[in-house]
Amino acid sequence: MRSPVGKVTTSASRAQAVRLRAGPELFEACLAVPEVRPGVRCPTGEARITPGFRLPAKFVIHTVGPVYRDGRHGEPELLAACYRNSLALAAENNCRSIAFPCISTGVYGYPIDEATRIAIREVQTFLSAAKDEKNAEMEVVFCCFSKRDADAYERLWHALFHGERRNNHHTTLTEKAAAKGAAMC
Repeated sequence: MRSPVGKVTTSASRAQAVRLRAGPELFEACLAVPEVRPGVRCPTGEARITPGFRLPAKFVIHTVGPVYRDGRHGEPELLAACYRNSLALAAENNCRSIAFPCISTGVYGYPIDEATRIAIREVQTFLSAAKDEKNAEMEVVFCCFSKRDADAYERLWHALFHGERRNNHHTTLTEKAAAKGAAMC
């Protein structure tokens, strides 16, 4: 199934499209998440979960990626934490699948190649270290909303898994990667 927000290009627009599709209940659920400090419900690198409401998903996992400065201010660690914490929440809530956009690569300015390496590494580590069969078989989808992003994932998948490079960036990239439970949309 194609993402309902597949043609939206900025992080803020993607988030807004998800909120609109999920309905006003999602906004209310987000407001119900306790603040950890004034005005902050989900600090950078952490993740929170709410019901999916009108989305074709049981849950929405919210995470805040870092604003990229120069890569020397903790950005790689914070971005990795976004993926780790989101995957952990998915596992804790018995999710069979999770879909990730390219976190922080839009208006937050994270270089796509660096962000892609971090995303794939964290997902691969999670799937390899899964303590039970159910989590080891969790389907992880990388949703790329631009050709630039899809090309970055294609290049890295190809380099890591020596799989065949495909021209259609809306496909699973390699049989080996698919067997590990990762795909792209």
